[in-house]
Amino acid sequence: MHKTQISRRQVLRVAGLAGSMCVPTLWLRKAWGSQSPNEGLGIAAIGVGGRGSEIGRQAAEFGKVIACADPDRSNAERFAKSIGGDCQIYKDYREILDRKDIDVITCGTPDHWHTKICIDALKAGKHVYCEKPLTLTMEESQLICKAVEQTGKIFQVGTQQRSEYGAMFLKAIVMARSGRLGKPLHALASVGQATSGGPFPTQDPPEHLDWNLWLGQAPYVPFCPNRIGWNFRWWFEYSGGQVTDWGVHHTDIAMWALGGEETGAVEAVPIEWDFPLGRELMRDTLLGRKPFEELPVAYNVAKTFKVDLKLPNGNVITLYSGTNELIITGSEGRIRVNRGSLTGKPIEELTEADRKWLDEEVIKLYKGRQPGSHMRNFFECIRDNTQPISDVWSHCNSVNACHMANIAMLLARPVRFDPKAYRFIDDEEANMLMRRKQREPFQITL
Repeated sequence: MHKTQISRRQVLRVAGLAGSMCVPTLWLRKAWGSQSPNEGLGIAAIGVGGRGSEIGRQAAEFGKVIACADPDRSNAERFAKSIGGDCQIYKDYREILDRKDIDVITCGTPDHWHTKICIDALKAGKHVYCEKPLTLTMEESQLICKAVEQTGKIFQVGTQQRSEYGAMFLKAIVMARSGRLGKPLHALASVGQATSGGPFPTQDPPEHLDWNLWLGQAPYVPFCPNRIGWNFRWWFEYSGGQVTDWGVHHTDIAMWALGGEETGAVEAVPIEWDFPLGRELMRDTLLGRKPFEELPVAYNVAKTFKVDLKLPNGNVITLYSGTNELIITGSEGRIRVNRGSLTGKPIEELTEADRKWLDEEVIKLYKGRQPGSHMRNFFECIRDNTQPISDVWSHCNSVNACHMANIAMLLARPVRFDPKAYRFIDDEEANMLMRRKQREPFQITL
């Protein structure tokens, strides 16, 4: 990736290149030429437990899902049955990428597999829809952006608040960016606590699960049922905890609303944290001073947290483990939004003309399209060879802010980031925490 911040200006340049590199006329006819949603594009769903199965089924509305892959065969069998038709099951996703009849993949694996699978898919010529948070580390963010630039393929990240929920988040963004709330702006991205628990017993993995493949780049440890399924989120080995999992949803909207979508955050200031196994132990483990294999078999991400994320324009996002809501405050007013409502005096005082203006501005913000379905936006952009609403560059700025929050809490000090150098300033420990040691043979390569 260029030694600069991840910018939408890069998106425009890549979109121009992609027209000559990646989407011939025959492709466009194939992508949208049929009235039947099950004709045209060949789709494979990789990682089909939980959310991964949901996005795979959503994608089936816009093409034909002909393959799925999951190291847990029970997940793959359940998904294939729900799709119907001829959905071939694989354990290893790499066999899917070799197929020429597959044009698009969805990736709904645990977080530690996202970047490798997506880069491999891009290099194989596939368009990609990947769940959030896209990356496990800031180094992975750099690699995935470079891969999208190199291939020119369409890549949508699953931060669906940019498209869905009655456009309430888009309206909040418009209100904030319009100046109606005043300046400067502060956003409280409140996302709830992580789960704590353990120590847990270990056991032999079930026959239907390839445990070594599930672990991928992560350290090899004995199987524990609490490491898989929904609960993978509570282990630093596979995720960043609630800080990145739910944190990137509201932080992503806040970043856009406060004008940081092209710059990201430049400083993270830790205020409160609670690591169930102890901050120092997790810091030293993630720095490589102590082996992951010697950690207690227990959830180890931050249970509670509060971090200020400062943007170059002076606006601030506070990422907090409180009630699920995003509150944006300026000198002239405050609004509150979550997936259930958009409220606040500036909303209540909108006139009929104001509401018409707001609806028109939402369409402009959504690049001239009609919001409503995040997956539809992805497939429309494949058809039109345009960048989707949740592009990889703006998402990596958002998820990197969440990674910075974890790094600042682990080090118990503010950290300052230079986006042009893509390094923390005068802080070698923070720079070490931008990456992880990857287990062979699962290293990420471009």
